[in-house]
Amino acid sequence: MRFFAIGIAALLALPAAAATFKLTLLAPADDPRLERTSAEHVWLGHPAGPASDGLNLALKDGRFELDAVGAKIELAVVEVADAAAARSAAAAAEKAGAAAIVTDLPAAWTLAAADAAPKTTVVNVGDASDALREAQCRRNLFHTLPSERMRSDALAQTLVTRKWSNLLLLIGPSAEDQQRAATVQASIRRYGLKVGASKPFKLSADPRERDLANPLLLTGPGAGSYDVVWVVDSDGEFASTLPYRTGLPRPVVGDAGLVPLAWSARFERYGSPQLSRSLFKTTRRAMTSHDWAAWAAGKALVAAAVAAPKGPVAAFQQAFAAAELDGYKGVPLSFRPWDGQLRQPMLLSDGEAVITLAPPDGLLHPRNVLDTLGADAPEKLCKTRQ
Repeated sequence: MRFFAIGIAALLALPAAAATFKLTLLAPADDPRLERTSAEHVWLGHPAGPASDGLNLALKDGRFELDAVGAKIELAVVEVADAAAARSAAAAAEKAGAAAIVTDLPAAWTLAAADAAPKTTVVNVGDASDALREAQCRRNLFHTLPSERMRSDALAQTLVTRKWSNLLLLIGPSAEDQQRAATVQASIRRYGLKVGASKPFKLSADPRERDLANPLLLTGPGAGSYDVVWVVDSDGEFASTLPYRTGLPRPVVGDAGLVPLAWSARFERYGSPQLSRSLFKTTRRAMTSHDWAAWAAGKALVAAAVAAPKGPVAAFQQAFAAAELDGYKGVPLSFRPWDGQLRQPMLLSDGEAVITLAPPDGLLHPRNVLDTLGADAPEKLCKTRQ
C-alpha cells in the first residue's frame, strides 16, 4: 500500500504533457512564380522554390529545442487555387485546432484566409503588399517578408548616404508597378530625394511601342540630368536589361542593379553562410528572400512552442507575437505590435555580393532604428491593431 501511494505521488509530480501544435501552410496550386521560365531566370527578389523548403528547414533546426520541452509541431501543406479555396482551407484548419496558418499567397488570398480563421495566428511569408500591413491589416495577421515600403525605404536611405539625390524614375505598365511606384515616391519624399524625371516603360511586340523599351532612349538627353536610375518593374525582365545601358553612366537601383532584399545567399556576416548552406544542402539551390521569410516564420513558431510547450493555443499565440529572433542579420528581430510586421535589416545586393545593409550606421530613431524601415507607429495606418 505504501509503495502504491509513493507511485501515485510520483505521477502527480510529473509535469503536464506538452502540446502538439498543428501548423498549416497554404500554398498556391500551380504557382506561376515557380513555372519553368520564371524559375530559370530567378530575378533578384523573386522566389525560386516553395515556401515549404524554408519552413521545413526551421522546424528541422528547432527539433532539439522542441524535444527539450517535449513539444511538437506538425506541418500540413495545403494547395489552394483561389481566394475562396484559401478561405475554406483556413476555416478548416482553425476548426481542426491549428495553432497557426502560414500563407505563401497573393494578398487577397491571404486576407481571405485571415478573415476565415480570426482566432488563429496567420503568418504571411509570400506577399509584400503594404495594404496587408496598413488599410487591410488584421489583428491575427503577421508578416515575415519585408513590405514594399521597407524595401523602398532601405533603398532611399542608401541613396542618401551615397549623396545620390537626383533620380530618374522608370515605371512599368502593370497595376502592381503603379502601386509600388506610389510607395517608392513616398520613400523618396520621406528621405528628401528628388525625382528629376519620371517615365513609363513597356515591353511590347508592337513596333509602334518599340521606343518604350529602349534603355538608351528612356535614359538619354530627354531625361535630363540624374544621379541614379530607379526602376520599378515587378516582372523583372525589362529591369534586368537596364544596368550598363543607360544614356548617362549612372547606377541602376530598384528592381535591378542595387536591389533591397530580405536575404541573399552571398551574405557573409553574422553566421549567415551557415543558414544559406543548410537550405542548399536540401534543395540544391540558393536561398532567396522568400525562403528566408518562410524560415523566419518557422523559427518564430518554434520559439512560441518552446515558450508555451503545454499550450493552450492562446498562450502559444501570445508567445509568437512576443518572439525575439536571431535572423542571422546581426540584431534581434521582433514583430511590430502596430502592424504585425517583423522588424529586420535589409540587404542591398547586385546579385554578386551584398553591398551594404539598411538602416545605415548613424541613422537614429527614438525607440528602434529598424522602425525607420516601413510604417512607423505614429502613422497609425493599421486601424484594427490600435
